[in-house]
Amino acid sequence: MLGLATGTSAVCMTYTATDSAFTDTGTQAGCTGAYRTVRGQGTFTQSSESMQDVTVGLNVGPGHRVLEIGTGTGWNAALLSHRVGAENVVTVEVDEASARDARGRLKAAGFEPLTVVGDGAEGYDDGGPYHRVIATCSIGSVPRQWIGQTKPGGLIVAPWGPTYGGEAVVRLAVAENGTATGWFLGSSAFMRLRAQRTERKHVREYLKGRKWPADGRRSMTSISPDSVGDWPVMFAIGVQVPGAFPWMESYGDGSYTLWLRDTAVTSWGTVDFVPGREEFEVYQSGPRDLWNEVVAAYLWWDEQGRPGFERFGLTVDGDGERVWLDRPDSPVPIVGGA
Repeated sequence: MLGLATGTSAVCMTYTATDSAFTDTGTQAGCTGAYRTVRGQGTFTQSSESMQDVTVGLNVGPGHRVLEIGTGTGWNAALLSHRVGAENVVTVEVDEASARDARGRLKAAGFEPLTVVGDGAEGYDDGGPYHRVIATCSIGSVPRQWIGQTKPGGLIVAPWGPTYGGEAVVRLAVAENGTATGWFLGSSAFMRLRAQRTERKHVREYLKGRKWPADGRRSMTSISPDSVGDWPVMFAIGVQVPGAFPWMESYGDGSYTLWLRDTAVTSWGTVDFVPGREEFEVYQSGPRDLWNEVVAAYLWWDEQGRPGFERFGLTVDGDGERVWLDRPDSPVPIVGGA
């Protein structure tokens, strides 16, 4: 073991908006798990690029009624108000202070959409139904309220990502029967919807007071942790390996330990990366062999031609949610247990 993890980390987004009434620069923390290796792997798209996919994917036009989840600074609400008229825009913000400040900015810019303080997961039924629903926060599952508040033929555009990491903007078309399906558009990295955030336990909770490697089962692997650290492959892994997340503990010599943990706090794994080596030491503990699951998911992704986000889609129906590859009747397999 190269060291002991002492905390948690998250990929975060940076949002910058500049206008007469809108000037805000800030970094939002608390995003869903990811890791960036010290050798430049694990890259992801920041929110300025992600927001383009969200707004372009919305395809909003005059006469549309729009629900926005996550008012933030009010920047998007202003753009939507300009496009469809403020009377057709409802924007929901969970933080009362942020909503108040955004309302002031919007009014200063000449827009007064309905600004609601509330849980974005609930949407806002009183203002519906909507032609378009847009989320400026990420989700791990699509709230059924959003689908129910969207007109048949309407669109829901939101950043979607599994627990493991990797995230992309999805555009879902809502059908008459209440199902929603559509393609992923491109990479994103947004703060999680507050109602879907989870607390992640420290590694000490997994080791249960014992010194690493405790009861870990030792093995070696030829798959480098560097191979599984980019955003698209993390997405593919996360879809197949539910209820698990990574964390990277890096060291000054370019080596690092990839920690894997499950959300049930029953299983953990470590993989030690050392530059120049072709095999890497693995320890796994608990009912789930998390590294084995990650490797199986990675090999599936590799066999499919290493698809990017644009080849994946999502369907939400009475059976739940399914991520698929290339077509809706080709679901991504699940190799791990939640």
